[in-house]
Amino acid sequence: MRSIILSMSVSLDGYFEGPGGDLGWHLIDDELHTHLNEEMRRMGAFLMGRVDYELMSGVWPTADTDPANPAPMREFAAIWRETPKIVFSRTLERTDEENAEIRREVDPEEIRALKARPGPDMTVGGALLAESFRRHDLIDEYHLYVHPVLLGRGRLLFGPEPAESPLRLVSTRTFGNGVVLLHHRRTDSASAGGAAG
Repeated sequence: MRSIILSMSVSLDGYFEGPGGDLGWHLIDDELHTHLNEEMRRMGAFLMGRVDYELMSGVWPTADTDPANPAPMREFAAIWRETPKIVFSRTLERTDEENAEIRREVDPEEIRALKARPGPDMTVGGALLAESFRRHDLIDEYHLYVHPVLLGRGRLLFGPEPAESPLRLVSTRTFGNGVVLLHHRRTDSASAGGAAG
């Protein structure tokens, strides 16, 4: 059974974005970006909402053509192009990438069938899509990158839960810029524990 992993950056007080969609507080240096590349390279698919997909597809397909971009950014361009994507949108008519598919809604049975196929784990991106996946009890692991900042306002990553979701801490890792990775897994997950960072 493949896992679905939510990987998100959050402030210390739980916001995934500041007022007006501000992400300027993210501390993405070469060390953290290299780590994220390693994590994303092993994913079998990116599960994304329309907004995140359009933001990402506006940057990453050609990021390695600009020599001014740092090496980890150029490296991720190839990861982005090669990884299959499923985009959940009621309005998006088409994508410009051959390995991107559109779904009109989250069908829990379809996602569970996708998880049951052989292959690498998948990552879900975007707070709204993640909320839908949580509501349908589809997320197996949480990789939260806690940035050393208190925002005080913005959009919280987690709203009210439909039910209690017990988690087990698998590992932590502290990066040189002060970001801390908290890796949790559902306690009922059949997969084994990961290595400590």
